[in-house]
Amino acid sequence: MENEHKAIYDAKQLGGGKVAVLGLQHMFAMFGATVLVPIITGLNVSTTLLFAGLATLFMHLVTGRKVPVFLGSSFAFLGGYAAVKAAGSAMGYDDATSLVYACVGIACAGLLYLILALICKAYGSKKVMRFFPPVVTGPIIVAIGMNLAPSAINNCATNWPIALVAILVVIICNIWGKGMIKIIPILMGVLASYIVAAVTGNVDFSAVAEAKWVGLPVIWDRTVFGLFAGGEVNSGLLVSAIITIMPIALATMMEHIGDISAIGGTVGKNFIEDPGLHRTLIGDGVGTAIAALFGAPANTTYGENTGVLALTKVYDPFVIRIAALYAIILSFCPKFAAIIEVMPSATIGGVSIILYGMISAIGIRNMVENHTDFQKSRNVIIAALIIGLSIGINFSGSLGADITTAGNNATGAISFAIGNVNIALSGLAVASIIGIIINAILPGKNETFYENPKDAGSLGKYGNSLSDNEVAKTE
Repeated sequence: MENEHKAIYDAKQLGGGKVAVLGLQHMFAMFGATVLVPIITGLNVSTTLLFAGLATLFMHLVTGRKVPVFLGSSFAFLGGYAAVKAAGSAMGYDDATSLVYACVGIACAGLLYLILALICKAYGSKKVMRFFPPVVTGPIIVAIGMNLAPSAINNCATNWPIALVAILVVIICNIWGKGMIKIIPILMGVLASYIVAAVTGNVDFSAVAEAKWVGLPVIWDRTVFGLFAGGEVNSGLLVSAIITIMPIALATMMEHIGDISAIGGTVGKNFIEDPGLHRTLIGDGVGTAIAALFGAPANTTYGENTGVLALTKVYDPFVIRIAALYAIILSFCPKFAAIIEVMPSATIGGVSIILYGMISAIGIRNMVENHTDFQKSRNVIIAALIIGLSIGINFSGSLGADITTAGNNATGAISFAIGNVNIALSGLAVASIIGIIINAILPGKNETFYENPKDAGSLGKYGNSLSDNEVAKTE
């Protein structure tokens, strides 16, 4: 029994068959959430799978094949996609075109990872992270989930019984599931709801029948290269997309650090020090930027696969690379992508209710685990401004929001012109910028960043236990 739970760092001792199965298990762990992002946003499923796999392989290359991490689709940017689609719609663009502009913003957000990596390498993580404490990133994450929640309800409203199947199965698998079932509750919820919808005649499979078995996963017209090669580019929408989406990276970079710390805590190694935080940031940032240029969603380190590591005790990164290869192979099957794309809106809505709520809950957990002190007025003010501005601007009728239109829940924005360029800043963008600035200028910061995850737990990077003087001494 003791040997069954012994950690394995070299998959060669397991044999090829077991390694192949373990890789398949990691692919299933990431699959449900990874394909759900393109389903929700309208991005291409095949492109998403291709660049999730390629980004994962690039991450392993940059980190010297030391970190057992998978890069899947990030939910944090969903609010950004929705805001850019709304802005594009107001300018007369369809969703597909607006999404390409959003991808430009995602690519620029990926570049922020490289900047942070350079600063961390030059000055150390501790000093840099003090500008992005949980009192800033936590409320940003909370606001992301709250902004998205109405779209989940709109999708559920298309067929509540189908949506309820997804919700109930996710809850049952997550609470009472055993082994792998507990690791993939979202995927199980999607499958159960999809099957019920198909059996009851609520799915149109004509697109699946027409789809080819083999095809290229990249659509040129839905890439950033296709946008710029196609002629006139709307500079106003371009700038708006960049300014709207880039600040979200401040939250996802903190998520990245937490996930890398969690993986280190799971396998018993400090990846913040070796191969170094700057290397993991480069892997994530470049993977996200390249994916976005080709029309795929932003990538992020996946906690689902960390759960599989803890379940199997097989920590060899080679197994993750096998999962990445599976994702790449699947991306060349349009028929498989078509099966995903005809999924009922109610199924998407059911799992989205939980996912969007979980996004907000993660933001709250981030603040709780890092002991953010809300007895301090400065912290209350920062959180209040971030949440108030984000939600208020997003749903403000005077700022252009149209909450009467189904699915159109992220249209409010602060608009202004610079020369001939019209720029629209979403509530999330405004809230993020204001939160960072207010945190920097208000007195009373006493949070310190722990480079060693053992000092702060798997997800906790900050602590408030030190006084201002003690923090100053640690710097």
